Amino acid sequence: MSKLRSRSVLVTVLLALCAAGLSAQGEKAIMWEPVNVSTRDLYKGPGGDAMRPDLSSVKLIKEEKGGHNKKFRISDGSGRVWIAKLGREAQPETAAVRLMWGLGYKTEINYLVPSITILGRGKFSNVRLEARPDNIKRLDGWSWRKNPFLGSNELAGLRMMMVFMANWDVLDLQNQVLDVGREHHYIVSDLGSTFGRLGNNNLPTIYRFGRKTGSPRHYATTRFVKGIEDGEFKIHYKGKNRGLFKGFTVGQAAWLSSLLNRLSDRQISDAFRAANYSSADVDSFTNSVRRKITELDRAVNSVVAMR
Repeated sequence: MSKLRSRSVLVTVLLALCAAGLSAQGEKAIMWEPVNVSTRDLYKGPGGDAMRPDLSSVKLIKEEKGGHNKKFRISDGSGRVWIAKLGREAQPETAAVRLMWGLGYKTEINYLVPSITILGRGKFSNVRLEARPDNIKRLDGWSWRKNPFLGSNELAGLRMMMVFMANWDVLDLQNQVLDVGREHHYIVSDLGSTFGRLGNNNLPTIYRFGRKTGSPRHYATTRFVKGIEDGEFKIHYKGKNRGLFKGFTVGQAAWLSSLLNRLSDRQISDAFRAANYSSADVDSFTNSVRRKITELDRAVNSVVAMR
């Protein structure tokens, strides 16, 4: 067999594997899976009670480098390892993970602890703890534009949810592949820049001005649905990587709408309660999330009614 033909066969095999949701090593690639959305506990989140951190004894392993927020690798009283994130992203990320997990997306396991003392570093408030289980291997990141899910409802839904949650930091470097047994989970690992507001415009560099994180007041002013034009579902977005947030079909919007509509107000509130927001902030976030779901639902139904 010639080298040219060998390469052609290899490319064909790789494309077939991607279409089947398999990696070159045979692991199944998963971004989302069907779940009973209405029964998911968004207060406990993906780790449930079983993974809840034991704060009876907290030991510092090392300070983690990189990112905009200070982070420490620690171990808890049970010996589990966690990445403790301080700062303004801790609360919104906790809520965002629960909302995405509630819809069936693969996520990190995290918890918000109202107070924690790290020996040698001090006492901190509202800290996000993200699990580092021994049985999960962290692989390389993945690209929004090159992955096994191109053209799928789940990838389109994930892209739309980034705008739904007003995530202004959508970059490939925030994405992670987790090796879980014979599965590769494609997740957005950093969801801290959410539930605030995108920038003021689309101008280079200047788009950064006006961005907010974890602000119920600013999140309440954001809009999600722009409209439907020539069969394309359009959403409001200002900032970098605008091309990621275009090209949605009405069918993809309907798919996401069907998931979001299965969430109860209690579940939505639980996601923000788990992030230790005040009662007033929980109510504000819940109302804003429900309004966006209604926006999406009305847009999808308007097309259905015209057919």
